[in-house]
Amino acid sequence: TPLSKGCGQDASSHRERKFMLRARCQSKRITISDSSRQEFADGTSCGRRMLSLIACFPVVFIENDVRIFRSNYRSKIHAVEVEEAEKQAIITEIRKVLSKAKAAGLLRLVFHDAGTFDMSKNTGGMNGSIIYELDRPENTGLIRSVKVLEKVKAVLDVTMQVSWADLIALAGAEAVALCGGPTIPISLGRRDTNSPDPDGELPLESLNAAGLKECFQRKGFSTQDLVALSGAHTLGNKGFGNPTSFDNSYFHTLLEKPWLKSSNGNEMGKMVGLPSDRALIEDDECL
Repeated sequence: TPLSKGCGQDASSHRERKFMLRARCQSKRITISDSSRQEFADGTSCGRRMLSLIACFPVVFIENDVRIFRSNYRSKIHAVEVEEAEKQAIITEIRKVLSKAKAAGLLRLVFHDAGTFDMSKNTGGMNGSIIYELDRPENTGLIRSVKVLEKVKAVLDVTMQVSWADLIALAGAEAVALCGGPTIPISLGRRDTNSPDPDGELPLESLNAAGLKECFQRKGFSTQDLVALSGAHTLGNKGFGNPTSFDNSYFHTLLEKPWLKSSNGNEMGKMVGLPSDRALIEDDECL
């Protein structure tokens, strides 16, 4: 019937439209799916490229660090070589004017320049201030040692800059070595001051052991350091053995207490050492 035919056509058309719609949707889903896969594939490729780039970063950084390290290392080696060359030039000139007879004065010059240091105040120290302090009573006679080094400095200043502090330190080490003492390593780089250090920082010759320990403690030294440094008095004319031999005669002489053995015909014992030297032997901590 027309109705059934029409219904059939409508049903057929409906099925066709439904099929076409499903096909289009399916096709669209496939297209979207393929696009997603492609985008994912592109993203993965980009990710791989990014990972490859990131993987290269450590290599780049390491190579850069190596270049910086090598450059710094070469600079440091060059600086060490320059300092060593300068040091040898200074030592060469010092040895031209140094003798055993001058050794005690140069070693005393070292301590009187460095001995003004006060740890709590952060003042004084090895800074060449001694050239402004030669008129102080405790520095009597040191002008002769300064004049010896003035000749050295005049020669060196023509080709290089050397501080008084470095020059005095190296001269003291050379004086000790010349007299048979140990080799003392000295580095350069001390800066000179342009004014005197505070007065009253050096230990007085009249101090007892307690006063000496307190004075040296302000400079960062222990009692053992105090005793060891006092041994430098073995050089010079203070009665401790050979005045030009750096040995332990100072300590042997102190233990013998020759100032107590002086008799009517022997007054030499009373001239041995300073009161501060003799004070060490009377202190249990210093023994």
